[in-house]
Amino acid sequence: MTTPFEFPTQSARLSDAERDRALVMLREGAAQGRLSHDTFLFRMEKALEARRPDELAVLTADLQTEGRWSQRVLGAVEKVSAFTARLGRAWTAERLPKLLLPEPGPYPLRIGRDPVNGLRLSHETVSRLHAELSLRGGLWLLRDMGSTNGTTVNGRRVTGTVVVRAGDVVGFGQMSFTLSVR
Repeated sequence: MTTPFEFPTQSARLSDAERDRALVMLREGAAQGRLSHDTFLFRMEKALEARRPDELAVLTADLQTEGRWSQRVLGAVEKVSAFTARLGRAWTAERLPKLLLPEPGPYPLRIGRDPVNGLRLSHETVSRLHAELSLRGGLWLLRDMGSTNGTTVNGRRVTGTVVVRAGDVVGFGQMSFTLSVR
């Protein structure tokens, strides 16, 4: 029995921040493949219905993140991995053959496998009329001509016309070059 000066003890009420932390942990667990889709949906529903912190603790107990030391080690590994990927791209880019931007003229430089093109590339992944390069208003423009295997600039596929500069890596099918000026 309680006296007028005592309050009944109840578990602490759940804060929005606690619920948000639990929802983030559940999303990350699903993204990392630690929860099946059905388990993720079930736990998300239960987390939204939860009224006490201990109810959330049960839903996220198997998803607790690594300690501070583990997070630092994993962060360092991620940084080294990103650096080695950048280094690999830089190494590959330097070894690509150079493609000199042509002298400005009245017609665009057509690129493709057909002998009538200004730049003939004899590779099975290059279309007969693959792309064209032109100078307009002081800007070099590269346009894909509906090629089968695509034209890329710095690893991104070209759909239409894009501005290119010296130093850009351009690809026609599986052939790649670094644009260069004379």
